[in-house]
Amino acid sequence: MTPQTTSVTTRLLHADDGMADPYAISPPLHQTVNYSARDADHLAEIARPMGDSYYNRRGNPTSSRLARVIADLEGAETGLVFASGMGAIATTIMALVKAGDHIVGQRSHYIGITEMLTEVMPGYGVEATRVDQRDPEAFAAAIRPNTRLIMLESPVNPLMHITDLKAVCDIARSRGILTACDSTFATPINQRPIALGVDIVMHSVTKYIGGHHDLLAGCVVSSRAVMERIWDLSMTTGAIGAPFNSWLALRGIRTMELRVRQQNASALAAARFLENHPAVARVYYPGLESHPQHALAAGQMSGFGGLLTFDLKGGHQAGIDFITRMKLIRHAASLGGVTSTATQPAVLFGGRLPAEMVAEQGLTPGLIRLAVGIEATADLLADIEQALGA
Repeated sequence: MTPQTTSVTTRLLHADDGMADPYAISPPLHQTVNYSARDADHLAEIARPMGDSYYNRRGNPTSSRLARVIADLEGAETGLVFASGMGAIATTIMALVKAGDHIVGQRSHYIGITEMLTEVMPGYGVEATRVDQRDPEAFAAAIRPNTRLIMLESPVNPLMHITDLKAVCDIARSRGILTACDSTFATPINQRPIALGVDIVMHSVTKYIGGHHDLLAGCVVSSRAVMERIWDLSMTTGAIGAPFNSWLALRGIRTMELRVRQQNASALAAARFLENHPAVARVYYPGLESHPQHALAAGQMSGFGGLLTFDLKGGHQAGIDFITRMKLIRHAASLGGVTSTATQPAVLFGGRLPAEMVAEQGLTPGLIRLAVGIEATADLLADIEQALGA
């Protein structure tokens, strides 16, 4: 790939050119744990930090290829692949803070991040303050002398709140604080946090990057200096990605731009259809002009993603009825693949989160989370219409 190559689709296909057999069009799967060395000097060479030809817990050539493509897309120096998105997030947080430190996070986060901030890290002597992500000044007000990390996520379900990434990162950088952003729902196609000032970007590769509901993996990309700190802890936690899953993700990522483009279009069409349906009280999608942060989303995103939520006027039972009537859309908890999925968050998370946190997250009884796949838009809209009932 030449430096002049700017097309996202082309970069997805060629960012890892030259990393292995230059004549193999499909990347090889390095399904091995150990690597032998020619002699003592060679062993010392391959045992370097973040090396991928020594022992699989230290790194793997197939995973390195995947990390290279994601880092290239995000504009990062390098990256690491983990066994899951939460493996990536948990290792990153724990690598960057210690007892006595403080983290600023958002009130609205993926549930795993919320539990890390409210339950896990306090047990290790790390305090966290969660703020309204819609207000950059709330982040500034929460910063303490011992704040070492600001956790970001945008957009975030269920209400599709948007964080002004540049504004928060300007505040953090002026005070020497690292920022980390979970950009899973945006994808590297729709949003590039590093270009907005974010230091570390994390993804659940399971979702849009893999894109086929068939693998579990996570990824972190950043500068080499930061990634070596995260790699050091990954050696201890062992949350490293499996080569076969990385190989599957490499297959998936090649078509990510094509998939995400279709998902963007279908999600916007679905949001507009639902916004005008009499059974729907409200639709949450940043691509809608009615979204209170639409202008901000349009300024920092090139597309609005394949995830939306909508609140049914009939409440809990209406939500159950919608899920039951779906034919094309699958009832499933995860998202980001080629097949559309939907779930009722109040049912999914109601037994896991305290009642006050359920209310804080906006998990109303009739809320439906819809993650559109790559089905024909007309077919998707027809299934939504019939599932809403008479």
